[in-house]
Amino acid sequence: MKYKGHEGRKDLAGEHVLGDLGQLVLLAVFLLVWILDSFVLKYSTFLSVYVSQSVRFVAALILILCSAHLARSGLRIVFGEVREQPMVIRKGVFKIVRHPVYLGSILFYLALWTTTLSLVSAVALIGIACFYDFLARYEEKLLVNKFGSNYEQYMREVPRWIPKLKSEN
Repeated sequence: MKYKGHEGRKDLAGEHVLGDLGQLVLLAVFLLVWILDSFVLKYSTFLSVYVSQSVRFVAALILILCSAHLARSGLRIVFGEVREQPMVIRKGVFKIVRHPVYLGSILFYLALWTTTLSLVSAVALIGIACFYDFLARYEEKLLVNKFGSNYEQYMREVPRWIPKLKSEN
């Protein structure tokens, strides 16, 4: 995600040139597939009869809240301040997961999927998760190039996707 005025910052490592466009295209594709299958065609939503609507919506609400927290906190930490000395960010949500903004996006899609359990949407969700994993791996190469062994150590200590909830101090 690009914000105005952040293009030339030396404290940021960069991102894939197709990252923003890819995210927008996949959002449009997911919403189209999810809406058509969940509310119009109802081709693959048969699993929803096995899980009550209230359970699905509570789960979706929890996922959306987690998604919003990860994305908002991650963006605020990365773009909220210009670091005079470029460094590996290890504070806030970056202590528990290396890509909180991308994880927040994936959780948002998962929340939408949870409301209807559309299998066709699940396939799209898997593709979206693979795309975010591609972006994360690409950006990690840039970060290793920029920060070297400091980022490699961070990669050993903090997981890419599944948050580490317990500190080992």
